[in-house]
Amino acid sequence: MATVDVSKLKYRPCVGIMVLNRDGLIWLGRRSDNKRNKPEGPGTWWQMPQGGIDKGEDPAAAAHRELLEETGIRSAAIIGEHPEWLNYDLPMELMGKKWGGRYRGQTQKWFAMRFLGDDSEINIAPPDHEIEFDEWRWAKRSELMDLVVPFKAEVYRKVLAGLGPLAADV
Repeated sequence: MATVDVSKLKYRPCVGIMVLNRDGLIWLGRRSDNKRNKPEGPGTWWQMPQGGIDKGEDPAAAAHRELLEETGIRSAAIIGEHPEWLNYDLPMELMGKKWGGRYRGQTQKWFAMRFLGDDSEINIAPPDHEIEFDEWRWAKRSELMDLVVPFKAEVYRKVLAGLGPLAADV
Protein backbone atom coordinates (compact mmCIF):
# COMPACT_ATOMS: atom_id res chain seq x y z
CA MET A 1 0.00 0.00 0.00
CA ALA A 2 1.35 3.43 -0.98
CA THR A 3 1.91 5.99 1.71
CA VAL A 4 0.16 9.34 1.52
CA ASP A 5 2.29 12.44 0.96
CA VAL A 6 0.61 14.64 3.57
CA SER A 7 2.45 17.73 2.35
CA LYS A 8 0.43 17.61 -0.89
CA LEU A 9 -2.95 17.35 0.84
CA LYS A 10 -4.99 20.48 1.62
CA TYR A 11 -7.38 21.29 4.44
CA ARG A 12 -11.11 21.04 3.77
CA PRO A 13 -12.88 24.39 4.41
CA CYS A 14 -15.43 23.90 7.15
CA VAL A 15 -17.47 25.68 9.81
CA GLY A 16 -17.99 24.73 13.43
CA ILE A 17 -20.85 25.93 15.60
CA MET A 18 -20.92 26.30 19.38
CA VAL A 19 -24.66 26.47 20.08
CA LEU A 20 -25.58 27.93 23.47
CA ASN A 21 -29.00 27.70 25.05
CA ARG A 22 -30.49 30.45 27.23
CA ASP A 23 -28.68 28.98 30.26
CA GLY A 24 -25.34 29.12 28.46
CA LEU A 25 -25.03 25.34 28.07
CA ILE A 26 -23.39 23.97 24.92
CA TRP A 27 -25.16 21.66 22.47
CA LEU A 28 -23.35 18.39 21.83
CA GLY A 29 -24.26 15.54 19.52
CA ARG A 30 -22.93 12.01 19.77
CA ARG A 31 -21.65 10.94 16.37
CA SER A 32 -23.81 8.23 14.87
CA ASP A 33 -20.69 6.43 13.62
CA ASN A 34 -19.27 6.09 17.16
CA LYS A 35 -18.10 2.50 16.73
CA ARG A 36 -15.44 1.06 19.00
CA ASN A 37 -11.84 0.64 17.77
CA LYS A 38 -12.03 3.49 15.29
CA PRO A 39 -8.72 4.83 13.98
CA GLU A 40 -9.65 8.29 15.28
CA GLY A 41 -8.92 7.14 18.83
CA PRO A 42 -10.88 6.66 22.02
CA GLY A 43 -13.53 9.00 23.31
CA THR A 44 -17.23 9.13 23.79
CA TRP A 45 -17.65 10.72 20.34
CA TRP A 46 -19.51 13.89 21.26
CA GLN A 47 -18.97 16.99 19.18
CA MET A 48 -20.43 20.34 18.29
CA PRO A 49 -22.07 20.69 14.86
CA GLN A 50 -19.69 21.24 11.95
CA GLY A 51 -19.64 20.82 8.21
CA GLY A 52 -18.14 21.81 4.89
CA ILE A 53 -18.40 25.19 3.23
CA ASP A 54 -19.74 25.01 -0.31
CA LYS A 55 -17.73 26.73 -3.06
CA GLY A 56 -18.46 30.47 -2.92
CA GLU A 57 -20.54 30.16 0.25
CA ASP A 58 -20.16 32.70 3.04
CA PRO A 59 -18.94 30.96 6.25
CA ALA A 60 -21.74 32.47 8.38
CA ALA A 61 -24.34 31.23 5.88
CA ALA A 62 -22.65 27.81 5.89
CA ALA A 63 -22.86 27.76 9.70
CA HIS A 64 -26.62 28.36 9.62
CA ARG A 65 -27.09 25.78 6.85
CA GLU A 66 -25.00 23.10 8.58
CA LEU A 67 -26.73 23.72 11.91
CA LEU A 68 -30.12 23.25 10.26
CA GLU A 69 -29.02 20.14 8.33
CA GLU A 70 -27.48 18.40 11.35
CA THR A 71 -29.77 19.47 14.19
CA GLY A 72 -32.95 20.94 12.74
CA ILE A 73 -32.22 24.18 14.61
CA ARG A 74 -33.61 27.23 12.79
CA SER A 75 -33.95 29.59 15.74
CA ALA A 76 -30.36 30.65 16.31
CA ALA A 77 -28.43 33.89 16.03
CA ILE A 78 -24.68 34.37 15.69
CA ILE A 79 -23.30 36.00 18.84
CA GLY A 80 -19.59 35.44 18.29
CA GLU A 81 -16.96 34.41 15.76
CA HIS A 82 -13.52 32.98 16.49
CA PRO A 83 -10.92 35.37 15.02
CA GLU A 84 -8.81 32.60 13.44
CA TRP A 85 -9.31 29.65 11.16
CA LEU A 86 -8.47 26.53 13.19
CA ASN A 87 -6.92 23.42 11.60
CA TYR A 88 -6.82 19.80 12.60
CA ASP A 89 -5.23 16.82 10.89
CA LEU A 90 -6.96 13.51 10.49
CA PRO A 91 -5.21 10.48 11.99
CA MET A 92 -2.73 8.98 9.50
CA GLU A 93 -5.01 5.95 9.05
CA LEU A 94 -7.65 8.22 7.49
CA MET A 95 -5.47 10.54 5.41
CA GLY A 96 -5.86 9.75 1.77
CA LYS A 97 -9.16 7.92 2.45
CA LYS A 98 -11.75 10.23 4.04
CA TRP A 99 -13.34 12.90 1.79
CA GLY A 100 -12.16 11.10 -1.32
CA GLY A 101 -8.54 11.26 -0.18
CA ARG A 102 -8.22 14.95 -1.07
CA TYR A 103 -7.70 16.43 2.39
CA ARG A 104 -5.38 16.04 5.36
CA GLY A 105 -7.95 17.46 7.76
CA GLN A 106 -10.13 20.52 8.09
CA THR A 107 -9.65 24.24 8.45
CA GLN A 108 -12.58 25.55 10.44
CA LYS A 109 -14.20 28.92 11.03
CA TRP A 110 -16.04 28.71 14.35
CA PHE A 111 -19.16 30.62 15.33
CA ALA A 112 -21.05 30.89 18.61
CA MET A 113 -24.82 30.92 18.20
CA ARG A 114 -27.55 31.55 20.75
CA PHE A 115 -30.37 29.01 20.46
CA LEU A 116 -33.59 31.01 20.68
CA GLY A 117 -36.07 28.17 20.24
CA ASP A 118 -37.44 25.35 22.33
CA ASP A 119 -35.75 21.94 22.61
CA SER A 120 -38.67 20.43 20.66
CA GLU A 121 -37.25 22.19 17.56
CA ILE A 122 -34.16 19.95 17.62
CA ASN A 123 -34.30 17.07 15.15
CA ILE A 124 -31.16 14.96 14.75
CA ALA A 125 -32.86 12.65 12.22
CA PRO A 126 -33.83 15.00 9.39
CA PRO A 127 -35.55 13.29 6.47
CA ASP A 128 -33.45 15.07 3.82
CA HIS A 129 -29.92 14.78 5.25
CA GLU A 130 -27.51 12.08 6.39
CA ILE A 131 -27.87 11.46 10.13
CA GLU A 132 -24.78 12.80 11.91
CA PHE A 133 -25.81 12.21 15.52
CA ASP A 134 -27.67 9.45 17.35
CA GLU A 135 -28.11 11.38 20.60
CA TRP A 136 -27.81 14.98 21.81
CA ARG A 137 -27.52 16.85 25.09
CA TRP A 138 -26.73 20.21 26.66
CA ALA A 139 -23.35 20.26 28.42
CA LYS A 140 -21.33 22.51 30.66
CA ARG A 141 -18.22 24.14 29.23
CA SER A 142 -16.11 22.15 31.73
CA GLU A 143 -17.44 18.81 30.38
CA LEU A 144 -16.43 19.34 26.78
CA MET A 145 -12.80 18.24 26.77
CA ASP A 146 -13.59 14.91 28.42
CA LEU A 147 -16.07 14.03 25.68
CA VAL A 148 -14.37 14.87 22.37
CA VAL A 149 -12.32 12.76 20.00
CA PRO A 150 -8.61 13.25 20.80
CA PHE A 151 -7.52 14.48 17.35
CA LYS A 152 -10.01 17.38 17.59
CA ALA A 153 -9.07 18.29 21.17
CA GLU A 154 -6.64 21.09 20.33
CA VAL A 155 -9.20 22.84 18.11
CA TYR A 156 -11.80 22.52 20.88
CA ARG A 157 -9.37 24.05 23.38
CA LYS A 158 -8.92 27.03 21.07
CA VAL A 159 -12.68 27.34 20.49
CA LEU A 160 -13.25 27.37 24.24
CA ALA A 161 -10.48 29.92 24.76
CA GLY A 162 -12.00 32.24 22.13
CA LEU A 163 -15.74 31.64 22.45
CA GLY A 164 -16.05 29.78 25.76
CA PRO A 165 -16.57 32.94 27.84
CA LEU A 166 -20.02 33.17 26.17
CA ALA A 167 -20.93 29.83 27.76
CA ALA A 168 -21.96 29.31 31.38
CA ASP A 169 -20.29 26.79 33.60
CA VAL A 170 -23.15 26.16 36.02
